[in-house]
Amino acid sequence: MSNTKPSIPGGSAEPHGEKRRTQRVHISMPVVIKGVLEGDNLKEETQTISVNAFGGLLRIAADVKRGQKILLYNARTQEEILCTVIFVGQKEGAKTQVGFEFAQASPLFWRIAFPPEDWDPAERKLPTGAAKPSSPAPKSTSDGGKSR
Repeated sequence: MSNTKPSIPGGSAEPHGEKRRTQRVHISMPVVIKGVLEGDNLKEETQTISVNAFGGLLRIAADVKRGQKILLYNARTQEEILCTVIFVGQKEGAKTQVGFEFAQASPLFWRIAFPPEDWDPAERKLPTGAAKPSSPAPKSTSDGGKSR
């Protein structure tokens, strides 16, 4: 039995039919992975590819295994959280995509807001004072808008 699931470019890491519990946010955040790997201390600086309230995805050079416990240090907030490696992709160059899950849901760990699944960036609120797109104004007629 292998600890590696196939990596599908641009695809998701989970099997078909599984639905993500919270919206994934594609963001590069500086983190440090810490742990013990085959008796040696593991410490690697990297950046996230995407995050959610339950964990995230990143690329690292270390050869970790599914089920392995790691500590994830958020360089921006100086917070650390216990995680489990839940996905190990194919090695691409010197690094491998690794999915991790927090020991318990921690949406505040990233200090970002997670949009809902059906969020459409085109529908976001416009800044105050910005012109809103509207339908064309009705044409005026020469008889003051009265038509016969």
